Amino acid sequence: MAFQKSIQDFKSILQGGGVRPTMFQVEMVFPTAVAADANNTTTEGTFLIKSAALPKAQVNQIGVPFRGRNLKVTGDRIFDDWVVTVTNDVTFGLRKAFEKWSETCQNMNYVLGANTLNQYYSNAIVRQLDRDGNQLRAYRFEGIWPVTVDEIPLSFDQADTVEEFGVTFAVQYWNAVEDGDPYTSAVPRDPSAALNAIVT
Repeated sequence: MAFQKSIQDFKSILQGGGVRPTMFQVEMVFPTAVAADANNTTTEGTFLIKSAALPKAQVNQIGVPFRGRNLKVTGDRIFDDWVVTVTNDVTFGLRKAFEKWSETCQNMNYVLGANTLNQYYSNAIVRQLDRDGNQLRAYRFEGIWPVTVDEIPLSFDQADTVEEFGVTFAVQYWNAVEDGDPYTSAVPRDPSAALNAIVT
């Protein structure tokens, strides 16, 4: 039996030439106690969050023993931490917001923090876009808060570069959306059109 496939066969299957990892947008909502201007901070994030990830779907397995073998059945779902990388600008706007968010979770110099989950829980969307900037798929992360705000290395050796830092978020759960927008009913053709829906 022959299994010959041509490059034309491959072309007919690979729709749109494939999805590009550079075509994405992150829209993050900061808790009200963290950002003085939520619209501005969200907008900054859409430009300055330079890398993120589409989430992994994982369900644990339970081995049920029977006569020397294990029957594998489903266990509990796990939601891994989510990491973004942020480009730092001279205002330190996002850096300040993430540090304040972290301090809302627990104060820097004494063991006090937010009294309710709503004070530090928030959400974010990562959108996969096509080459025209239209949404292909979106993931909404719920109940996120910063576990780690990474250091920014400083060195005389770091020429021709711009500062950046990572932020690792705990994630309560996420939802995937194919058609429509996680916040509104219409898919935004202009990716920035969703910002107004996020912060209301």
